[in-house]
Amino acid sequence: MLCYSCRILINAVSHYARDNGSAFASHIVLSGLLAFFPFCIFGASLASFFWNFAYTPQKIEALMHLLPDAIAEPFSKEIVNVLVTQRRGLLTLSFVGAAYFASNGVEALRAALNKAYRVVDQRSLFFCRFQSLFFVIIGTIGISVISFLLVLAPLLIKITQNHFPFIVEYIGIIRLWRYTIAVVVLFISLLIVHKWLPAKRRKLIDILPGIIVTLFLWFAASITFAHYLTMFNYVSTYAGLASIMIAIIFLYMLSAIFILGGEINAAIMFYRTRLQHSDS
Repeated sequence: MLCYSCRILINAVSHYARDNGSAFASHIVLSGLLAFFPFCIFGASLASFFWNFAYTPQKIEALMHLLPDAIAEPFSKEIVNVLVTQRRGLLTLSFVGAAYFASNGVEALRAALNKAYRVVDQRSLFFCRFQSLFFVIIGTIGISVISFLLVLAPLLIKITQNHFPFIVEYIGIIRLWRYTIAVVVLFISLLIVHKWLPAKRRKLIDILPGIIVTLFLWFAASITFAHYLTMFNYVSTYAGLASIMIAIIFLYMLSAIFILGGEINAAIMFYRTRLQHSDS
C-alpha cells in the first residue's frame, strides 16, 4: 500500500513538473487577481438588480474573516469600496466587461485541470465560456447567501443567550460555525470544479482523493506560511509592496496545491486502469 501511494505521488509530481505545472499555477494567480475585482463588481450588480441585496461593511467584514489574513489584509479596504458602491444597470458595457473578466478566472482553472487530468478539451469555446459565466453566477449567489448567514448567525446566538442563559458555556463551540462554513464551502467548490470544469467525466470516487489532499495541504500551507511570516520581515525586502507580494506568493502556493490535487487524481486513475488491464 505504501509503495502504491509512493508511485502515485511520484507520478503526480513528475507530471506536474514535466507539464509546467508552475507556469499554470502562475497563470491561475494572475487570472484570479485580474478576475477578482470584476467578480466583485459583477456579483454586487447582479445581487442588487435581482434580489435587491446590498453588501454592507458588516457583511463584508464577516466574509473577510473566512479568508486567510495574507489575502484579506492587502485587499480588504478596496473590496469594501467596490462592494458598497451602488451600481445601476445590468447590461452596461462595464457590467459585461466585468462578467467576461470574472469568467477568465474560471477558464484558468479549467486549463490547469485539463492539463492535470491529461485530457484535451474538445468542447466548443461558447460552451466553455457560458459554463464559466454560469459558475460565476453560482459563486455570486453562494457568496450573497453566506454573507447573509454570517451576519445573521451572531444575532441568533445573542437572542438564544437572552432566552437560554445556560448556553453561554457552549458559545465557544457554537462559534466554530465560521470555520465549518469555510470548510464546507471549499469542499463543495472543489467538488464542482473537479467534476464539471475539465473535459470528460469522472466519478465522485475518482476526484475525492485529490480534493481531500488539496484541503489538507491548503490548511497545512496556511499555518506554515503564517508562522513563516512571523519570522521573516517582508517589509524590509519589498517595502510598500510587501502585503501585495505576500498575497501573490500565498495564492501561488494555493494554486500549485490545487493543480497537484488534480494530478493525484489522474495518477490514481492511471494506475487503477493499468491494474485492471493487467488483471484481464
